[in-house]
Amino acid sequence: MASNFENNLAYAKGLDDVDTLFSFRERFHIPLYKDKPAIYFCGNSLGLQPKSTAYLFEKELKDWAKLGVEGHFQAQSPWFYYANQFSASLGRILGAKPAEVIAMNTLTVNLHLLLLSFYRPKGKRNKIIIEAGAFPSDQYAIETQVRLHGLNPEDTIIELAPREGEYCLADEDILNAIRDTGEELACVLMGGINYYTGQLYDMAAITKATHEAGALAGFDLAHATGNVPLSMHDWDVDFACFCSYKYLNSGPGGVGGVYVHERWGNDPSVLRLAGWWGNEEASRFEMKKGFIPAKGAASWQMSNAPVFNMIGLRASLDIMDHTSMKDLQRKSRAMTAYLEFLLRDLSHLSFSVITPKDPEKRGAQLSLLFHKDGKKVFDALTEAGVIADWREPDVIRIAPVPLYNTFTEVFQFYKILKDLSL
Repeated sequence: MASNFENNLAYAKGLDDVDTLFSFRERFHIPLYKDKPAIYFCGNSLGLQPKSTAYLFEKELKDWAKLGVEGHFQAQSPWFYYANQFSASLGRILGAKPAEVIAMNTLTVNLHLLLLSFYRPKGKRNKIIIEAGAFPSDQYAIETQVRLHGLNPEDTIIELAPREGEYCLADEDILNAIRDTGEELACVLMGGINYYTGQLYDMAAITKATHEAGALAGFDLAHATGNVPLSMHDWDVDFACFCSYKYLNSGPGGVGGVYVHERWGNDPSVLRLAGWWGNEEASRFEMKKGFIPAKGAASWQMSNAPVFNMIGLRASLDIMDHTSMKDLQRKSRAMTAYLEFLLRDLSHLSFSVITPKDPEKRGAQLSLLFHKDGKKVFDALTEAGVIADWREPDVIRIAPVPLYNTFTEVFQFYKILKDLSL
């Protein structure tokens, strides 16, 4: 694809002219910098606000004012069932059955709840595999879950690190570690996409190898959900958690969610921390003693839906329901490849792209590792109206998001770097 690219503004504008997703940009608020639209390449950290969010907030506020507690059943979107409206859309995005997905809580809370259910060490089968340098929440959650079972994290957690001189994990190293751990392996918990490098892991192969070892496979999909097509059910993944404030644009601290394969979600013997909202709907208001789990992932709910923390997700999914992950990925790959093509023309800057070159092994992100002057470059980009992400000690993460970013912005970003003199 890169051999057909051209390094000029007219070419970039031409790509926008034939982009079938271009009109989606109009549905989002674009941040301003010095009274001009910023180049917002930070959707892998926080997605932009859909313009319909304010209207939906106002609608719920009016229902609350008008109905009070009766809004649970009489609001336009009754609050009692509010979380249920997301499952079909999230199921399409995650490649799961609607009953296998529920929006609830926040990311790390959900990770802990899932680990309590699916990390069940017994005897020598107590090891848990994660990626070295995983996002801190994953590291902290796993460490404390291991301690909860009276085990030593140093002896129990297996961290997979890239080979010397490399930044991404080799597929064979992941699979070999799973096989080598064998009967001692209780669980694998990895990110679907590594937040730092942008590497997309082969979740299907990891799950298959994990099951062959007699263990359970789970993923933190914070950087994968809404970014790349997923097939959680068909890959036979046991469980996963995700946030919605990145590529799902639900707003800061927006509601998280869980995926639980139906074989576990429909098995009432599987331990879950019981809460009122996880009880079956039919008897929820009978207030009886004795937890009867609802079918599917919904039984992991503990409290009633945080309606006002879910409105941003509804606004975003209303938009995403008019496209598909396949179409979003097509544009995402083209924008990322175009960005990669342009970056090759920046010989005056000292950096390496540490995100995999293979489009099959990445999403809407390139991580630029600077060998010198990285922070100066980042500060210059900020001053020029680019909103990107700085990761200590030397990485700038760039994420062109297909719902609202353009090829013209990709070229403008390159031009800013091209004209930069430090």
